[in-house]
Amino acid sequence: YLPKRAAAKFLKRLGYKIVARGVRSKLGELDIVAVDDRTVVFVEVKTRTDTDAGQPLDAVTPEKQRRLTQAALAFLKYRGLLEHRSRFDVVSVVWPADSQEPAIDHIVNAFEAVGRGQ
Repeated sequence: YLPKRAAAKFLKRLGYKIVARGVRSKLGELDIVAVDDRTVVFVEVKTRTDTDAGQPLDAVTPEKQRRLTQAALAFLKYRGLLEHRSRFDVVSVVWPADSQEPAIDHIVNAFEAVGRGQ
C-alpha cells in the first residue's frame, strides 16, 4: 500500500494526473492509471526491500505484460478512450526495512502492448 502511494506521489511531482488506482477486473489489476500530457499511462508498481534477488522491473515478465495489456485495453474500451494514445510505464520502488524513504526509478514506455487486440 505505501509503495503504491509513494509511486503516485512521485508521478504527481512529475506532472502526471492520477485518474485511477487499483483498478481490478477479471483480466487483472492496473496499479495506477495516469495522464501524462495527452497520453493515458498504465503504471505497474513493483516493490522490493532489496535487489539481492533482482530488480523490481524483472518481475514484469512477458506474461505479466500480456495481462496488463488486456486489462488496459478493457479499461480503454470501458471508458471510451480507445482513440487516445497510451503507454505502459513501470515504477520500481526499492524500500529497505530500515529506511524512511524508498529509492524510486521510473521507466517510461517500459514495454509495448503485447498479445491480441493491442
